[in-house]
Amino acid sequence: MDISAMASVHLRAHNLLARNPYGRSCFHRPLAAKLQKNFKIQANIETKVASSRTQRIMEGISVTGEVGGAGGAYSYNALKRLDQIWSRICSDQEIPEAAQEVVRRVSGAFSRSDLEEKAIDTFDVLVCGGTLGVFIATALSLKGLRIGIVERNVLKGREQEWNISRKELLELVEVGVITEDEIEQATAMKFNPNRCAFEGKGEIWVENILNLGVSPEKLIELVKKRFISLGGVIFEGCNVSSICIYDDTTVMQLSDGNILSSQLTIDAMGNFSPVVKQIRRGRKPDGVCLVVGSCARGFRDNSTSDVIYSSSSLRKVGSSEVQLFWEAFPAGSGPVDRTTYMFTYIDPQPGSPKLEELLEEYWDLMPKYQGVSLDDLKILRIIYGVFPTYRNSPLPAAFDRVLQFGDASGIQSPVSFGGFGSLTRHLGRLSTGIYEAVTENFLDSNSLSLLNPYMPNLSSSWLFQRAMSAKQRSNISPYFINELLHVNFQSMQRLGDPVLRPFLQDVVQFVPLTQTLGLVMLTKPQLLPSIFKQVGIPVLLDWFGHFGMLGYYTFLSTFVDPIVRSFLSSLTPKETFEWKRRLEAWKYGAGLDYKL
Repeated sequence: MDISAMASVHLRAHNLLARNPYGRSCFHRPLAAKLQKNFKIQANIETKVASSRTQRIMEGISVTGEVGGAGGAYSYNALKRLDQIWSRICSDQEIPEAAQEVVRRVSGAFSRSDLEEKAIDTFDVLVCGGTLGVFIATALSLKGLRIGIVERNVLKGREQEWNISRKELLELVEVGVITEDEIEQATAMKFNPNRCAFEGKGEIWVENILNLGVSPEKLIELVKKRFISLGGVIFEGCNVSSICIYDDTTVMQLSDGNILSSQLTIDAMGNFSPVVKQIRRGRKPDGVCLVVGSCARGFRDNSTSDVIYSSSSLRKVGSSEVQLFWEAFPAGSGPVDRTTYMFTYIDPQPGSPKLEELLEEYWDLMPKYQGVSLDDLKILRIIYGVFPTYRNSPLPAAFDRVLQFGDASGIQSPVSFGGFGSLTRHLGRLSTGIYEAVTENFLDSNSLSLLNPYMPNLSSSWLFQRAMSAKQRSNISPYFINELLHVNFQSMQRLGDPVLRPFLQDVVQFVPLTQTLGLVMLTKPQLLPSIFKQVGIPVLLDWFGHFGMLGYYTFLSTFVDPIVRSFLSSLTPKETFEWKRRLEAWKYGAGLDYKL
């Protein structure tokens, strides 16, 4: 008798036993007991058969110390929960998500309300979300403000390293949140050179790009200690229940019933912040980067990294075609430990692959990519994430006295799946602007929106994400994306470091972009029709508008900025604040803050 037939007999027996709990039937009691036992055994067998390879691998790994922030969870249950969130994002329903109203406006002054006496503490600024929020909190504490952090977990960095360059870490040193000695303490691994390659079309090698493996656990612990030493207060294990905006303050109620007040609330709760959900009204993201991977032990060739690598054309995962890319970095936990990421850009829609489906593909492809056998590896951690991006980013302030920061603000590049690099780049600008807003009481939504302004270089990057996303049911060659990327990278390499290095660090500039596109059109004009088909005419027209603004911002920052600065001392404090923010928007929006 085959398994399905046995299961059918056992099921019928089980149903009869359920209807006859005392065995008063044609079944003899010992026989009934035996059948019931067999049924349970068979059910266990079927459960094991039904489990995926990903589930079996993940359940065989000891998971301890899961923390908040992107990539802080490693368990199979957490994977399934994130896949459920992703499935809802891909849903066809256009009705805005019925998100809880976290932020609400209350008329009148808090100082004259009955709640004032119930507040257990008062701050200049409260930061919700500590993983990246501790950096802005510490930067503001260094300026003399009293800061509190509300973190739903323990404020602790994840085990999995962040990959970044020393240049970007030195931006944290300039702000003062860490020292150069502490960079060395937090750096678990250094490696060079770094490779970019696309489907056997040759390799481009660069130095000092994402070549440090920084331990978030050590780095955040160092910054956390500095924050506390400056008088900062951390509320760990606390969820934000509500934020009420009064005329003179914001009032935050925590899940434990405690009430805190502050002049300004900073939302650093990441991509899935409940405040951002309320602001965006459940709107579907314009694009998503799905990331899966692992940190494993057993790699012998482990001295270099891959910044971006593609070994194949379009592949079918689930019911969708995707273009898969890879990153790989030596890990600091041991000389033969290596982290490999597989990622893809997706237009969220029904049928988009789930993270678990991508992981199943990962187990098939990663051994060939790295030249190892899966049987020879010890899997230490499984990594996965969903990184949504929106065209209308950065997110302007929707409320008085509430500002989005980090991933919640959408200030990261749409082609990047990590917000730490954009945090280091913007931390000095934002900490200065927030300090001036708080001390001068410029906390209305219009003033705060100047801190998260329109940046044409970020908006221009949308074309790259769309070009790297597989278009479903099209007549475009499955090799097109790799061909396009190879030609672009080859052109940037020919143009040299001033063009290639900013792009690899998520900074788009007008002159390098113009040079690259011009060289691509000269060397591969036959790609133009496929580009039009791949990204679509509306996207291209929209991009040309942002490209024009990128050139305009470059002109303003280069030639108009020096003129405006000479008049700042003659302006009112409010006008000075506003013009400073405009000058920063021109500079950062044109990518001119980047220095080789």
